[in-house]
Amino acid sequence: MPSSLLFVIASLIWGSTFWAITLQLGQVPPSVSVAYRFALAAVTLFAICLVRGDRLRLPWRAQRWMILQGFLTFGLSYVCTYNAERFVVSALVAVMFALMVFFTPICARIGFGKPIPARTWSAGTAAVAGVLLMFYHALSGAVAELKAGGSGHFLIGVLLATLASFASSAGSVVVGKVKEEASNLPLTMAWSMLWGTLMVSAWTLLSGQSFVLPTAPSYLAGLVYLAIFGSVIAFYAYFTLIDRIGPQKAVYITVVTPVISVLLSIKLEHYRPGALEWAGMTLCLASVAWALRAPKAPAINQNNLLEVP
Repeated sequence: MPSSLLFVIASLIWGSTFWAITLQLGQVPPSVSVAYRFALAAVTLFAICLVRGDRLRLPWRAQRWMILQGFLTFGLSYVCTYNAERFVVSALVAVMFALMVFFTPICARIGFGKPIPARTWSAGTAAVAGVLLMFYHALSGAVAELKAGGSGHFLIGVLLATLASFASSAGSVVVGKVKEEASNLPLTMAWSMLWGTLMVSAWTLLSGQSFVLPTAPSYLAGLVYLAIFGSVIAFYAYFTLIDRIGPQKAVYITVVTPVISVLLSIKLEHYRPGALEWAGMTLCLASVAWALRAPKAPAINQNNLLEVP
């Protein structure tokens, strides 16, 4: 399957999953919904591997990276995302994930010493300015609420969304290490999701939350969509892109998903962004596009002997 099609598939699916998550809020604790989602996704992937005749066992040197990936990508990131959407409209959570374009190279630098292009820093500064514009009115209201003795739930939502974005970026960088140890993508995804499910389940039990499966059709439909489409299909497309073009380019998907999510949020959640919010979103996404724009190739003289800077 061509990379362009994989890009479109992941973008369209993830652009809708931020709204689909709202179907699961309020019925059970967010961490329980995360556990259900990735448990179903892991079972599906293991079933696919069995049908293909794959050997399910993997060596420990591969499992240790999948444990880390499970914690970051399928544990911490999604627990934060689900909780963030309790306080912040889903479209704005999606926009926060656009910052993965900058968090990912930072994580690659911290973890594996990869250099960060200068363009990433300049575009990142513009992106932060865009995010501040998007949230200016809401942040002002949240600060006023805090000063008045309120809970400041909106600020909690923003912090959780930011942490989720950073955790996803770190998980994306780990994908390459997993691939070095095991090339069977459906199988490594299954194990990573299983480890993530186990860790989220342990956290849920230790925090005193209950595992209750709602019978509401909307919840069950959202669960199936998020597990099969949002997890199995979208992550397969995304991880395949990471293998082909690297995490710093595959994360371009986050440029498109906020736009799709905003359109859905306007239609389904009656979200009405003002001029300042639209300007912030435009600046944020424009800065991402600038960061990802391919640099101009150097010119070469007629003798093909000397590059002209």
